[in-house]
Amino acid sequence: MSQTRSELAEQLHQPYALNEAAIAHYRKNGYVKLRQVLSPGVIDFYGSEITRMVRTMNTQSKPLSERNTYERAFLQIMNLWTKDELVREFAFSKRLGRIASELMGVTGVRMYHDQALYKEPGGGITPWHADQFYWPLSNNNTCTVWIPLQATPIELGPLTFSVGSHMIEAGRELGISDESEKKIAHNLRDFPLDEGPYDLGEVSFHCGWIFHRASPNVADRPRAVMTIIYMEDGIKLIAPKYKNHENDWASWMPGARVGEVVASPLNPVIYSAASPVNG
Repeated sequence: MSQTRSELAEQLHQPYALNEAAIAHYRKNGYVKLRQVLSPGVIDFYGSEITRMVRTMNTQSKPLSERNTYERAFLQIMNLWTKDELVREFAFSKRLGRIASELMGVTGVRMYHDQALYKEPGGGITPWHADQFYWPLSNNNTCTVWIPLQATPIELGPLTFSVGSHMIEAGRELGISDESEKKIAHNLRDFPLDEGPYDLGEVSFHCGWIFHRASPNVADRPRAVMTIIYMEDGIKLIAPKYKNHENDWASWMPGARVGEVVASPLNPVIYSAASPVNG
């Protein structure tokens, strides 16, 4: 029997049984992969709408052969939650927000932004990088949930994590580029890799400073992924150090003030331990 929208939406707010081993793995290694976080019904229903919105909002028209490394990595559509009611329903999942909060050991999380990352058939690598290079935030309590909208075998290009690399600082000054792929790979040569596939419903959470990449999509279908970036409720805006910091401030935290808590209309609270999980 097919489930109704309200039944699927309810699943997005039910607590996930996060165990201490998963929390310990995240804090030691900088990431964790969790199985059966989302049901096939939730992925199918909301994933179809996310894909529709990606097709509607995509402005990339150049063939892959004419794009640079970053452009070949994926189609990147940001803050879909502000454009579509169903995507907003998905992005505001208290289930996912609570997991991020508990992994980081904070009492609540706000939205930084969401983004769909669709690696097209024939799409290239996503070079080594750490996300928090782009974020002008006062501490490291940031976390991204990476949600494949299909089972993701190696040929589709799942994430590869450099296990424990959030503990080193070399390479943090590099954005996604050919340079970052080369230099960070050299820095990480002694770190183990986790480059395994994702089952349907399996998602990963990774901290802002862990180095990660993705291999090319050599399949004949897109790798559809939705991501949501969380930050600690109470985190502050810092003075920009890079041009990318200025861009992120203007795009994702408009009106926020340096030295003050980030709480713009684009940064709503997604989960707070002070409120009911399914409220």
